[in-house]
Amino acid sequence: MIAKKLPLLLLALSLTTYSFSQDIILADSIAAAKAAAQAAAMADSIAAAEAAAASGAAGATENPAPEPSSGGPQIHGNFQTDVQYYNVDSAIGAFPVPEKMLMNGFANINYSYGAFNAGIRYESYLNALQGFDPKYKGTGIPYRFASYKWEEMEVTIGNFYEQFGSGLILRAYEERGLGYDNALDGFRVKYSPYKGIYFKGLVGKQRSFFSQGPGVVRGFDGELNVMEAFFDSIKKTQIIVGGSFVSKFQSDQDPIYVLPENVGCYGGRINVIHGGFNLYGEYAYKINDPSNDNNFIYKNGEALFVTASIAAKGFAFTLSGKRSDNMSYRSDRTATISSLFINYVPTISKAHTYGLMAFYPYASQPVGEMCFASELQYKVPKGSAIGGKYGMDILLNFSTAYGLDTTRLNPAEDSARIGYTSEFFGMGNKYFEDINIEIQKKFSKKLKATLVLSNQFYNKSVIQKPGYPNIMSSIGVLDITYKIRPDKAIRVELQGMLTKLDESHLDSALQEEPHEDASDWAYALVEYTHGEHWFVAALDQYNMNPDSSFKSIHYPTFTVGYVKNATRITLSYGKQRAGIFCVGGVCRTIPASNGIALTITSSF
Repeated sequence: MIAKKLPLLLLALSLTTYSFSQDIILADSIAAAKAAAQAAAMADSIAAAEAAAASGAAGATENPAPEPSSGGPQIHGNFQTDVQYYNVDSAIGAFPVPEKMLMNGFANINYSYGAFNAGIRYESYLNALQGFDPKYKGTGIPYRFASYKWEEMEVTIGNFYEQFGSGLILRAYEERGLGYDNALDGFRVKYSPYKGIYFKGLVGKQRSFFSQGPGVVRGFDGELNVMEAFFDSIKKTQIIVGGSFVSKFQSDQDPIYVLPENVGCYGGRINVIHGGFNLYGEYAYKINDPSNDNNFIYKNGEALFVTASIAAKGFAFTLSGKRSDNMSYRSDRTATISSLFINYVPTISKAHTYGLMAFYPYASQPVGEMCFASELQYKVPKGSAIGGKYGMDILLNFSTAYGLDTTRLNPAEDSARIGYTSEFFGMGNKYFEDINIEIQKKFSKKLKATLVLSNQFYNKSVIQKPGYPNIMSSIGVLDITYKIRPDKAIRVELQGMLTKLDESHLDSALQEEPHEDASDWAYALVEYTHGEHWFVAALDQYNMNPDSSFKSIHYPTFTVGYVKNATRITLSYGKQRAGIFCVGGVCRTIPASNGIALTITSSF
């Protein structure tokens, strides 16, 4: 039986239905993600701007607790399996895979009856697909929960996801395309004593693959919707204030340093909404937290995030800023890469869906960064000289990220081991920059097109690893869709990227080394949709004019897919270049591959 309204808790668990379906190798998922993102971004400029501002305030006003399900017991679920067979391809750096075939899979089963909800997730990695952490190995049930709601209170035991404010202090979430899951396992209580007043408290340990991290996380969050609580008759304006405190405990077993076993982090936030205006701001402060990330210094951390937007008919503008300094916050001070983060420092750069636009994605730098972003959306009216019969959508976007302006302290004089000082408004080296324009135009009932132009700057030595040049790229995209019949369409996508390297910051020896980033790239995709069930796609990426030590190589991929109701099956064969894949500023490395991939997803 399909539920008419899934509880909020089950929605959190069911986030796994959002699947990237190995989009790093499947042409169809690239196209599907792109179409969805474009539709969301340009369909309505007012909604887009409000959504952009609200994304900064995610979690600022948590949705009300789920209503009891009507009728008798209900069971819901979903599953996904990704299987890939790997071929050796020395030309692209695809090395032998001992197992030949690898598989990631999961299934959710959720039960609800009245105010009671429970669920489990079974996961299997036999073995994990390349690019996912090999610690995902074997099978098990890493996620199980039960919750009950009565009157103003809701209690959850077992695993759960949670977020305070925008996540600067706490965000437990899953991103399956990254292999990222830091779910908490413990106890959570939500309580609303009066309308507009919300409290949350939790204690738990974080998931670490098929086990748990060593630290204990404790947190409390309170939020007041001023208008809802005191001025319920005022609907056009909303003022929401909130505050959070999180503490982690990890025993000190270090033979060298005396490490704090309890590390607290606290902060406050405010969200003001009036008509088409939306302002959100949040500040977080962290007590000294020596760890691998900061080389075990005792400096306090802080972060500030502000975003504002205004929207009117056919127009929307968003402006955002973020500063973080020593805000890496993990439940295990020795963890590395993306493991066991308690908090989340959001990226404010644009999330591109076109292949070459996302070639060099930005990864947030919680140790320290200063970021700015702005976006302007304008709908050219229908019937105007430029808009024509169907109008036109224009989007201008700018984002940039810099390191902090820091001064290293002399170790001989730094007895407190603070490490460095930083100027709050100072900026250091440039990390990233992206300036892009996107134009969408419908020419007739059958023909529409999208044009994107972008200039990007990418400091690979900071974002990925030292020893690489800075990369400057100019990218162009033309995306044309022709509807042959209401149920049949063909889409052609052409992309090109010209690159230039800046090696001035490298030692002379490194400047003489060849770099794969010296290549220009061409990209072409053709996709045909036949009816509501079938689609086929073919794409090719080609690196032109590479460094003399690298060959020009084609990276073709061919895909066929079948969709019926909630079931989707895709089969593809092709080559995938090495790179990184990011979602929301969190990334994982993608190795080169050559092979066949099968993805099946469904829900009930």
